[in-house]
Amino acid sequence: MDEPLRAVDSTFARGEQLKFARGEQLKDVELAAWLGVSRTPVREALLRLGRSGLVVALPGRSTTVSTIDSQAVRDARDVVAAMHELAAREVAGKLESQDLDRMREANRRFADAVDAGGVSAALEADEELHRIPVAVLGNRAIEAVLEQFGPLVRRAERLRFDSDGHASVELHDKLIELLASADAEAAASVAYEIWHSLAAEERDAAAEG
Repeated sequence: MDEPLRAVDSTFARGEQLKFARGEQLKDVELAAWLGVSRTPVREALLRLGRSGLVVALPGRSTTVSTIDSQAVRDARDVVAAMHELAAREVAGKLESQDLDRMREANRRFADAVDAGGVSAALEADEELHRIPVAVLGNRAIEAVLEQFGPLVRRAERLRFDSDGHASVELHDKLIELLASADAEAAASVAYEIWHSLAAEERDAAAEG
């Protein structure tokens, strides 16, 4: 994915789409100006987000912010959890020291953001941390699934980090050390737990808290 497209995807994946009202029409010219990119990556990102369910994109007609179905979030969450579980199992013991250090540094930034109440910064650091083992593995099928369903799941992550993300710091540390020690099954289990335990909607998050 090129950088302009990643910038647009990341903006919406972090939950910035929540600044727009459900049903609001999105104009690629205005979004391009807001994000500081050309119209092409905006159009491509909107089409991708349409496949994720965050927007309703009708090429040549209009793009609007969708009403997000909690069941769709739950389904996407389960698929994303399974992909990270598989990636962790396959990559355990294969990460270089610099990869593990990058994950630890991302988790430190994540912890700082959680302490400061910076949800968007926490989401950015979290995304970077989990992207590393997936990138090292290099399984394009896994990457394609995560690119499609990841943005929808970021909504569930925002709910968690809005309330309390401190538990995630400990889970990240545990995952990193299990990957370093080549404990494939335990690493896979923790990776699955991190994602599958996300609340799909506000009342789920309230019940967990």
